[in-house]
Amino acid sequence: MTARVLIVDDILANIRLLQARLESEYFDVVTATNGPDALAICERERVDVVLLDVMMPGMDGFEVCRRLKASTQTLHIPVVMVTALDQAADKIQGLDSGADDFLTKPVDDIALVTRVKSLARLKMLNDEMLMRVSTSRQMGLSDEETVAGILGDRPGRVLVVDDHPRSSSRVMSALVKVHDAYIEPEPQLALAHLAEQPFDLVVVALRLENSDGLRFCSQVRSLDRTRHLPILMMVDTGDEARLLRGLDMGVNDYLMRPVDRHELLARVRTQIRRKRFSDYLRNQIRESVELSITDPLTGLHNRRYMERHLKTLIADAKRSGRSLSVLIADIDHFKAVNDTYGHDAGDLVLKEFSDRFRRYTRGVDLACRLGGEEFLIIMPDTDKGLARQVGERVRECVASQPFRIAPGQEIPVTASVGLATWEGELDTSEALFKRADNALYAAKRAGRNQVVADAA
Repeated sequence: MTARVLIVDDILANIRLLQARLESEYFDVVTATNGPDALAICERERVDVVLLDVMMPGMDGFEVCRRLKASTQTLHIPVVMVTALDQAADKIQGLDSGADDFLTKPVDDIALVTRVKSLARLKMLNDEMLMRVSTSRQMGLSDEETVAGILGDRPGRVLVVDDHPRSSSRVMSALVKVHDAYIEPEPQLALAHLAEQPFDLVVVALRLENSDGLRFCSQVRSLDRTRHLPILMMVDTGDEARLLRGLDMGVNDYLMRPVDRHELLARVRTQIRRKRFSDYLRNQIRESVELSITDPLTGLHNRRYMERHLKTLIADAKRSGRSLSVLIADIDHFKAVNDTYGHDAGDLVLKEFSDRFRRYTRGVDLACRLGGEEFLIIMPDTDKGLARQVGERVRECVASQPFRIAPGQEIPVTASVGLATWEGELDTSEALFKRADNALYAAKRAGRNQVVADAA
């Protein structure tokens, strides 16, 4: 299932127009014609992005946004204000209400789709991290600090990459009044700064005189230190095709030139807040989960965490209707490795197996060591067909190259794989795990080194 977008507008024609545009891009759309209904939908259902009209009778869009951002249950839902108002004061009021973005009527198709996709992608990643934080809290491993506590508007560190003197001067004059901002016209030097110093955001001109803004963005995304660093791109009219390429490679947001000072500050603040929110969640996971309930030999999550997290994901699948699959892999004849070569060699095989196993997990997947020579991957939003493809790749990755157990000594290793897919409301985590385990043993009985899916 794709991202779910809530459109809030008191004029039915406006709703239908936005709905048609979004559904043509395969978004799942729900609608509301007033503020109270919109708040109720956000509280009881999964919503990935809210498109919120400003001018509504009774409770206007600004008040709806304020209430969404005041609740810890809904503050992480991105809100885009859709308005015919284009005055700076209106954007400031929306910003003060907590809006994440603005679209001005008549809404540009590219701006609508790209901004919704960007916000939905970030929301889904944060949802996954929130579920893991929730899992750790249920297990008593996290402190009581609320998510809202990290969303303050402290100044951020911003690096501007622009070799147009007049353009960069205007941007810097606006930023330095609020943030700790730096200018670097040379992209390679800018990359060095980003690698050596912490920044909250990089603002990049797509059209550079002596370089390629897209190449710079690609390099930022390829470095470990800057992989999650927000990128705000400045775009000239006529560069829409290159902008779409930039958004595809991970640019978070964009501004059209000439840059409006108020819009610049609004989008910079939004990106910095999102980064701090994501960083907070990653730190919670790393500190309270990853270091506390991982397998010490392989670094994968252990069975205790897996069981709790699987229950959390099944509860989410019931709400969202998304598919969910589980893969269990077992090293064939592992006891013979320990008996023949010793337990040190067995540990090396387990470590190498976990490294290969981990290669086939996405950011939203969870790889675990169940114990002994058994490993598991939980795969949200994955049906049986896709799960089988993953299982075959895991099996092939293990069997394709021998495992090194000592200098100059390698041994062949294979694995058997069992799969199961969540079957709906009446299915439980225990039943899902049991079916995957039964499929694993069917693979063993059939001769090992193969993948078997449950027949449910």
